[in-house]
Amino acid sequence: MSDDSFIREVNQEYRQAQARAMWDRYGPIGIGIALAIVLATAAWVGWEYWQTSKANTSGDAFSQALRLSSEGKQDEALAALKALEADGHGAYPLLARMRAATVLADKGDFAGAVKEFDAVAADNAIPRAIRDMARLRAGYVLVDNGSYQDVSTRVEVLTDDANMLRHSAREALGLSAWKEGKAKDALALFDQIASDDTAPRNARERASMMAELIRGSGAAL
Repeated sequence: MSDDSFIREVNQEYRQAQARAMWDRYGPIGIGIALAIVLATAAWVGWEYWQTSKANTSGDAFSQALRLSSEGKQDEALAALKALEADGHGAYPLLARMRAATVLADKGDFAGAVKEFDAVAADNAIPRAIRDMARLRAGYVLVDNGSYQDVSTRVEVLTDDANMLRHSAREALGLSAWKEGKAKDALALFDQIASDDTAPRNARERASMMAELIRGSGAAL
């Protein structure tokens, strides 16, 4: 055997001995780490499946409640929504709260509807955008079932130029002001909407119509 062959044999034997030593020392740890990764992956996949399954079940329950409401079965719809609010998953409990308030309004329980919307608006655990929407919905219910002050208390904060709901909030205030005989205030609000190029076209059209009506009535003179 040549010197080179002998050296290669020695090196190979040395590497094999090192590999066996490394395996004896770290092999069980490596197996443990690999097993932990497999188990963690399986747990994550299982958790995602559980989350999806629960969300799908809640979605089906919410759709069923909407069907009951559209069929005029308001009491049954309310019961289904309350159950979903208590036991639903994901965003559906909050959707159920908002929809339940709407169903109460449809039933003619305006005080109950406003109470529910106010409760959502006051819940700091809920995203601000949803709380603002609850304020607006309460304001619209109160346009026909409350005073201008009632409406203003809910929606005045939404009329800021930076708020995405400002056009709807101003419309609710304008309608309430017109209903209460505050024609000048109403006209100013409707003119503000009508002249705002950032307002939705249908909102500007409604505002223009109301402004023309108020001017035509002479009430704002």
